[in-house]
Amino acid sequence: MNIAGKDFNLLYLFTVLYEERSLQRAATRIRLSQPAMSHKLNKLRAEFDDPLFIRTGRGFTPTPKAHQMAKDVCCLVKSLEQFYLRHEAKELNTRVDHIHIYATDFIEWLLLPSLLDRVHEHTPNVKIICHNTVGQLPQAALEQGECDIAIAGFFRKAPEHFYRQPLARFPFKVVCDKEANQQAVPITAEKYAAARHVVSTMTGDLRSPVDEALESHGLNRQVVSGASGFLNLPDTIVGRTLWLTCLAPIADYATQRHPQLLAQDLPFDVPPIQIEQLWHPRTQEDPLRKWIRQQIKEIFSQYE
Repeated sequence: MNIAGKDFNLLYLFTVLYEERSLQRAATRIRLSQPAMSHKLNKLRAEFDDPLFIRTGRGFTPTPKAHQMAKDVCCLVKSLEQFYLRHEAKELNTRVDHIHIYATDFIEWLLLPSLLDRVHEHTPNVKIICHNTVGQLPQAALEQGECDIAIAGFFRKAPEHFYRQPLARFPFKVVCDKEANQQAVPITAEKYAAARHVVSTMTGDLRSPVDEALESHGLNRQVVSGASGFLNLPDTIVGRTLWLTCLAPIADYATQRHPQLLAQDLPFDVPPIQIEQLWHPRTQEDPLRKWIRQQIKEIFSQYE
């Protein structure tokens, strides 16, 4: 096959649409008007003789062929991005800058070790400074240039002109002390509701999607305490009749740290939490911040 007549920009378009699932967000990310984006989407559909993305009430849904293509196309595009990033390495190696990341203790715990290794190797004059999100999108800090990247799983609403990228989806698990809670196995929704619970809350709100899901079964749980972080609560429940519902990586960490703890799947359905990174359009084209965002995406890809 002669590839001279192929438009490789369409592969980048495919990747962005597959990641964003929204024509408007994809157009903003590529910096095209929506009419121009629609024109390119039509060319993409003609190129592969398939609709690829079907409009629904919540954006675009990939077709089976799009899902089939996604792994190969996204890998090709990522390889090209890495190629260009490597050619920008000399500039990055000499940059002196501070990168401000707003996140939670859980995100810092997952991200910082690997990110600092990469920064030390490729951008040794760059410092990473983390701030707590305090349970909300740091919109003012993003708009005023005080925040470069915000990462969390609770950014429900953000200005449409902000860029946002999914990083990983984490399910919930429930953790308790095996000796202090011998009745916990097998777990049921009724046992879950009857237990005493501790939760993470950075805003003081003791409710979460878990409570909404439990109420759909006609049940409520008793929350006795809320903590300001995610990683201190596993220590709190050791030896006590307290239950902790947390994201799967925290549950795994808790059972490794304390073998007497038991982690189980919830006995009712709760949607997983989508972790995202958000940034302001002013930093979209900055090579250093683009490189940092790419490293963050790669680090979180191990959890997909």
